[in-house]
Amino acid sequence: MKMIESFNFKGIRTIVRVDFNVPLDKKTREVTDDTRIRGAVKTIKKIVSDGGSAILMSHLGRPEGVQEKYSLKPVMPVLEKLLGMNVLFAPDALSDEAAAMAAALKPGEVMMLENVRFYPEEEGKPILPETATDEEKKAAKTALKVKQKEMAKRLSTYADVYVNDAFGTAHRAHATTAVMADFFPGDKKMFGFLINSELAAMDKVLKSAQKPFTAVMGGAKVSDKILIIENLLDRVDNLIIGGGMTYTFIKAMGGKIGNSLCEADKLDVAKGVIEKARTKGVNLLFPVDGINADKFDAEANTYISAIDDVKDGWMGLDIGEKSIAMFEGVIMKSRTILWNGPMGVFEMEKFAAGTTAIAKAVAKATEKGAFSLIGGGDSVAAVNKNGLADKVSYVSTGGGAMLEYMEGRKLPGITAIRGE
Repeated sequence: MKMIESFNFKGIRTIVRVDFNVPLDKKTREVTDDTRIRGAVKTIKKIVSDGGSAILMSHLGRPEGVQEKYSLKPVMPVLEKLLGMNVLFAPDALSDEAAAMAAALKPGEVMMLENVRFYPEEEGKPILPETATDEEKKAAKTALKVKQKEMAKRLSTYADVYVNDAFGTAHRAHATTAVMADFFPGDKKMFGFLINSELAAMDKVLKSAQKPFTAVMGGAKVSDKILIIENLLDRVDNLIIGGGMTYTFIKAMGGKIGNSLCEADKLDVAKGVIEKARTKGVNLLFPVDGINADKFDAEANTYISAIDDVKDGWMGLDIGEKSIAMFEGVIMKSRTILWNGPMGVFEMEKFAAGTTAIAKAVAKATEKGAFSLIGGGDSVAAVNKNGLADKVSYVSTGGGAMLEYMEGRKLPGITAIRGE
């Protein structure tokens, strides 16, 4: 496997899988967060500054066939501004026109292909009527897998070298994220700077974390985080649980949770985590108090109670001040911090205090010398909202991909390049 830092792209056409799946304003269709576009700039600039040309491919959203609202055209002005150059645009990724544009690219030029998910073979998921039988679904999927290879093969003819820099989709076995790598020899495929930095940050946490190592796991459901929690129990000194999934654990321990979110079928799983943490000597921390609401609403009435004593008809939507102080104390003593998931209903200002406090504590601990890795939409949003992105060690661009890597799973987009 080649490393992008030492590779010379002079005179080489390179096809790059980027992740420009960015949020757009519903009315103006302007990009509202350019983080992922900025993440790809270093790789693109390396290629063109070496004297090579770059063909960019990405998806946007979950289109079913060609849908204008999922076009990548709104990304173009942002990309051109960040690169400081004009970028060509191919309105159909697999057309003869796109192939001809790629062939005609001059050194130092960049072009972008339209949304690769306009083709169902990108994901390998057929679009079928609800009435389709299991047999029809199986046959359609098999046929589409063949087309997926054909799509990857065609795109591979556009370039001499393949670079994957889309960490956000590295956990997907799609045509452009994994299958394409099969059509390039080992010395003609590599990761871009973004993926390399993501892997380095996660490997630092998983394989060479300085102690004490604290993981802060938030979010709604135990079922979403159970695999990463179990993998972390062999590595962390402290495991802080927050967010909606708190109440499944509290219920499992016999607490009163009112109408708080609870996965009744995961109570035994929660008990199992508690027991594993005890036997492994992991300091497992739950909130001690919470802010309860009479409805899931920004204008709800609220009161504070012990976390295990929520009144009937009320629901816990954020952690309280005692919990914040306790969690801050643990975070400030940590040398490695992994944070994934909010402490409450962060999108409502009334229930954002816990998540905001954790963001500030992680930044403060980082300033004192800790290594901090932040991942997951709401955790990243909290860091960005409070202007702390440059005050933590690393902010991951891939929510699902990060989770799966931290769970110990192999990601198709990573193994396709590494040859694992």
